[in-house]
Amino acid sequence: MKEIIIYGGGEFGDLASAFKGEFESDCNLSVEIVTVDEEEIRRLNRELRATDAVTDVLSFPSLDGIFGKKLLKKDFPADLDEEGNLFIGSIAICVKRAGEQAAEYGHSISRELNYLAAHGICHLLGYDHMTEEDKSLMRAKEEKVLSKINLQR
Repeated sequence: MKEIIIYGGGEFGDLASAFKGEFESDCNLSVEIVTVDEEEIRRLNRELRATDAVTDVLSFPSLDGIFGKKLLKKDFPADLDEEGNLFIGSIAICVKRAGEQAAEYGHSISRELNYLAAHGICHLLGYDHMTEEDKSLMRAKEEKVLSKINLQR
């Protein structure tokens, strides 16, 4: 069973293994996760999304149109990293915002950071929340993955 390799986010190792079996691929997938401050997430949001505001998480998928599809190395040769993993994108998480949300929702910062990372990975895999149906599918995947590492609501 293929897995997700997370670069830059050592605290998300359990989350990476929780995504096993949650996508189809003939190779491991790789993701970059960076934690940033409010100033940096606002800059990224402003410059890349034309939204001048602090947010909790931003996802930057490197592949389009992959939702529900089997990801094959041969289809994305330019997106393979040095180890032969298929790079699916980057995620930026605002740690201060995650802490505020954890307090607001009454759960741990670890749960919130892992939720935001799972949310970001789902976006990289093509999930979205523009319609209620899409949102429901995405939330179900997030909760399924988080429950595998005992971080459910």
